[in-house]
Amino acid sequence: MKLLIVADPLEVFKPYKDSTYAMMREAATRGHGIYACEPAHLHWQRGAKVTAQVRRLTLTGSLEAWYEATAPEPCALTDFDAVLMRKDPPFDSEYFYATHLLQRAEADGARVFNSPRALRDHPEKLAIMEFPEVIGPTLVTRSADDVRVFHAEHKDIILKPLDGMGGTGIFRVGPDGMNLGSITETLNRNGSTTLMVQRYLPEIVNGDKRILVIAGVPVPYSLARIPQGSEVRGNLAAGGKGVAQPLSARDDAIAHTLGPTLWQRGLLLVGLDVIGDSLTEINVTSPTCFAEITQQTGFDVAKMFVDALEAALAKAASA
Repeated sequence: MKLLIVADPLEVFKPYKDSTYAMMREAATRGHGIYACEPAHLHWQRGAKVTAQVRRLTLTGSLEAWYEATAPEPCALTDFDAVLMRKDPPFDSEYFYATHLLQRAEADGARVFNSPRALRDHPEKLAIMEFPEVIGPTLVTRSADDVRVFHAEHKDIILKPLDGMGGTGIFRVGPDGMNLGSITETLNRNGSTTLMVQRYLPEIVNGDKRILVIAGVPVPYSLARIPQGSEVRGNLAAGGKGVAQPLSARDDAIAHTLGPTLWQRGLLLVGLDVIGDSLTEINVTSPTCFAEITQQTGFDVAKMFVDALEAALAKAASA
């Protein structure tokens, strides 16, 4: 098969831990052709199919100069058996426009994973609100008054921007309410921007668990990202320590509650974030942690992913 990866510049990849690289490597070992472009390389002209300036990659097996690439050439996205949208957040205007171009390519016959429409329909923080039975107390608002009422009820809270990534912009306010007003003003920009407020979950000391769900089926291990020192954030980008562990019964139940529904909507790969017994985020843009789980447990996450991708394409071809 020919697989096109739409991602960040190849030069910024860290192949020793990059999940997209793990996907490429597994697909290449099966003889699939690997191609790459960036969202900026997408092109749509009147009356024509969506194209991109695409390079074919050869993986070298080295973690240093890890690929060789041909010169870019224009190709229609329908020339590929699958297009994998793996651009990292933030989900900004350019990401939004890219999903529209990818959706147009779908209308032409391209098969895109994750579905561009599903990417737009599942903002990574807001998407949890559809599943109240598996989340803790959560509020989405612009109102500083609403935030104060929520804090008065729950005492210990977390405030976060809806467009944050890697733990950026996350604040904890304890029972004393110290700096609640200034933090709220910073995040909601004096009422012009929506933010999320959640009850603080003390189980974070045991890790913010990333549960990968592939074609509706959970990987049997999570990666618990454990805060270090006085930090309240477990995100690896914020210095958290990643520890792989088997799914708990509750983890498995959450994954099986959401997984089939999300896969039916076109989300081949999802990363569920769970603290204690509560879902806190649904990551759909470029879920990661393949390498850490595989290295620590021996379970080959990339193999499971490419198996699922091949099965989805075979099913589509026979339909």
